[in-house]
Amino acid sequence: MTSAALPAAALPADWNRHAFLDVNQFARDTSWLHGVMEWFAKDGVVLLAIALVVAWWIARRRRSPHQVAVAVWGALGALVALAIAQPISSAVDERRPFVAIPKALLLIRHSSDPGFPSDHATAAGAVACAVFLVSWQLGAITTLVALLIAFSRVYVGVHYPQDVLGGLALGAAVVALGYFVIVPLLARIAEWLATTWLRPLISAPTASEAAHDSQP
Repeated sequence: MTSAALPAAALPADWNRHAFLDVNQFARDTSWLHGVMEWFAKDGVVLLAIALVVAWWIARRRRSPHQVAVAVWGALGALVALAIAQPISSAVDERRPFVAIPKALLLIRHSSDPGFPSDHATAAGAVACAVFLVSWQLGAITTLVALLIAFSRVYVGVHYPQDVLGGLALGAAVVALGYFVIVPLLARIAEWLATTWLRPLISAPTASEAAHDSQP
């Protein structure tokens, strides 16, 4: 959906709305990017799920129950952060930019529910933080993906910049706090599971173990 560009003077003079207008105008000027940004805005979370699976695989290959616990906490922490975001969203009750600014460019269909903080950005911040705690190399890539997802939500017109910044911060904060509070418990559970038939999920077998298991 497209419409005529909205002059900045039509909005209150605050950084958040002005920043949204700048991104919205950038979206108008880069129609060749619309398809990519729409995909990241709607389906970019698939890349976050893949990053978590890869982080678990790395932790498993390292035979580290603690790092496996961190990867698991990445998924659980994202859910916890999203649950925390719901009452915040209801309390703030911020109107979406496409509701407050009817002439703003909107590239995807979206409900008019409160927009702060962004659920997508909240999940992205949580996953990026967890993956970084397992592997800084993979974490750096995941952080770039998280930032792109956050930016795309503004680009397509469904969030203000403060919505995605708040979401990224909330998700990362929940996972970082849980790293000290929840992960030690999950690590103990993982260590116990490593003594059961579920051990392959926690620790990759050594070469000798694999050779022994392959013997008839």
